[in-house]
Amino acid sequence: MQVYRVITLNIAHGRGLAPFQGFQSVDQIERNLQRITKVLTNAQADFVVMQEVDQASWWNKNINLLEVIKHDTPYHHSYVGINNIRAGKRNLSYGNAILSKHPIESRYNQPFKLSKIGGKGFMSAEIHIAGNALPVINMHLDFRSRSRRIQQIDRVIEFLETQDLAGNDTLRPIICGDFNCPQTRSGDAVHRLFQYLSEHGYNVYPEKARTFPAYFPLRTIDFIFMPQQYNVIDTRVLPVYVSDHRPVLVEFSIG
Repeated sequence: MQVYRVITLNIAHGRGLAPFQGFQSVDQIERNLQRITKVLTNAQADFVVMQEVDQASWWNKNINLLEVIKHDTPYHHSYVGINNIRAGKRNLSYGNAILSKHPIESRYNQPFKLSKIGGKGFMSAEIHIAGNALPVINMHLDFRSRSRRIQQIDRVIEFLETQDLAGNDTLRPIICGDFNCPQTRSGDAVHRLFQYLSEHGYNVYPEKARTFPAYFPLRTIDFIFMPQQYNVIDTRVLPVYVSDHRPVLVEFSIG
């Protein structure tokens, strides 16, 4: 039986536990990224979904965060979905990303609203593993407004309606991300998505462990939704301090 591992992690623009990435030097940001790389490789993740990934932003010295993380690792395949673009002296370019040991195909990115700063969105891709096209969805929801999160999750559900969630012949998408709200809050985004996906044979992880803030976690706002057609072997929240979120890991097999 071949076992695979997926991790979801908000990398917080590479700032580590600092309150703002603009306060960090180039050396500090690169050290933070090296810590992230070490966590991912030690966990032996096959693919990683990440949020708050900068391609070129003034506040972290225009470092391409994904390229630094990829350097000298087995993660040779990547996809960045940009949801925020701002030109000028204080330029910004950031969004969500997928990093993988395996080829990535069928890429799609959807900002909820293309913004200059603070915009969220979701992305979809297929990861080709051992002859299987494994769909993955990565999302980041608004942290300020419950009503905005509901609108955003409805956009994701509209997209999922175009997928074959009831089919048995194809793999259903693994759905990951930073939801900025707990599962137990009735009427909020995760609860709404859980109700929808539970009707299509999904389970949500982690079941109990908390993910935010990393140094003293009080809430679970980072999740991985797994279709029941996968065999989930292990789930963990990794007790590491590489950003203000703790990574969620799910170990699974296919078939």
